[in-house]
Amino acid sequence: MRTHHPFLESSVMRLLARTTVNTLCAVTLLGLAACGTGTSSAPKADSSAKDAGPFAGMSGPEIANKAITTTKKAKSMTVAVDTTTDEGKVSAHLATSTSGNCAGTMSIGPAGTMGIRKVGDTVYTQFDEALLREQSKGEPAEDVDAAVEMLAGHWMKSAASDPDSKDMLELCDLGTLLKGFEANDNAAQRGGETTVDGKRALRLTEKDGEDTYTMLVATEGEPYILQLDAKGKDPMTMKLSEFDKPLVVEAPAVKDIVDPEKPNG
Repeated sequence: MRTHHPFLESSVMRLLARTTVNTLCAVTLLGLAACGTGTSSAPKADSSAKDAGPFAGMSGPEIANKAITTTKKAKSMTVAVDTTTDEGKVSAHLATSTSGNCAGTMSIGPAGTMGIRKVGDTVYTQFDEALLREQSKGEPAEDVDAAVEMLAGHWMKSAASDPDSKDMLELCDLGTLLKGFEANDNAAQRGGETTVDGKRALRLTEKDGEDTYTMLVATEGEPYILQLDAKGKDPMTMKLSEFDKPLVVEAPAVKDIVDPEKPNG
């Protein structure tokens, strides 16, 4: 009876990596130079500075670039993404740092949830029953049941050097995750003030045809990017928080770790 499903971890991680890249692509128009582009195809915004309120004397593009530069300096943060892919709605919540350690969860529509932890040179992944069954469609029923019994709710352990861990490591390394965030020529328009989870922010917007892109920048303390939104063909929301908060990721308890290669222990 086959109980080892190495395709599961790698396929889900590829989806998470692709989702993150697509998210960065979606907000390129606000100065995030992901996907190899550094300019917007939309008309240029009026770059005249505002003389009142937060960021007095700064234009929309100047504020956007300042926020991008400031955000990239953070050594750790929490990234939450909600978007829709061909596989359905995808939600990811990751605490990540420049050290490469990370911890978080990801859900794919109604298909289930995956847990992720990276501690030093070791990666831990966990799948719930719904995700195991969804990703094992087409497999013999007895094999799927055996995999669910052994793996659901438990953690699997692998080396960070394992090729199947490559996509995950790109997401767990904050420097890699934000490498597409580059200050450049953009057409951001200043908008009104709002709040993001109780924190005051200034709204910057940009339009490209039927699509609207929004960046919410903190107006108190450091001018971090608090939220990015895309509305239109590819809707998504990305929230950034807990900047420079010490990130402590602990390995799961030994009793909660299983080895798919050794189903009988």
